Amino acid sequence: MLAVGVGDMKVSARQEDTLVTYGLGSCIGVTIWDPVSRVGGLLHFMLPESQTDPVKAKDHPALYADTGIPLLFKSAYQLGADKKRLLVRVAGGAQVLDGDGVFNIGKRNYLAMKKIFWKAGVMIHAEEVGSNVSRTLRLEVGTGKLLLQEAGEEARELGLQRCA
Repeated sequence: MLAVGVGDMKVSARQEDTLVTYGLGSCIGVTIWDPVSRVGGLLHFMLPESQTDPVKAKDHPALYADTGIPLLFKSAYQLGADKKRLLVRVAGGAQVLDGDGVFNIGKRNYLAMKKIFWKAGVMIHAEEVGSNVSRTLRLEVGTGKLLLQEAGEEARELGLQRCA
């Protein structure tokens, strides 16, 4: 089990690895997996834009959507993944600790991610976003199986369906 913390990212081609991240609230977990090279990656980003703190972004690019997402994809390519084959699944973007929706960080994170994907021509194959629940993601690198667990619920597979 390789744990991915907040503002962290891991990419692996080791078939026995499982990438896991806990406590996705307003943060978003982005998983990618190539079924041919069997390279998998998981990013847990916290904020939409690195311009809010460029110094911090330089040292911790995975904290932000605009620096973490490109880094995730580039790291997977270095291990043999191909953009055309990547299965992209995402979860998080909840509204937690902000009951009145003043900051809307979850929504802002989701919109920033969608904009990055749109500009890069990347399709999302499955997503579980929004609501007000915490989520855990587990990606099995060898099989591409992605388990999603919401707080207080049993883990279930986040399969592949096309998203808008």
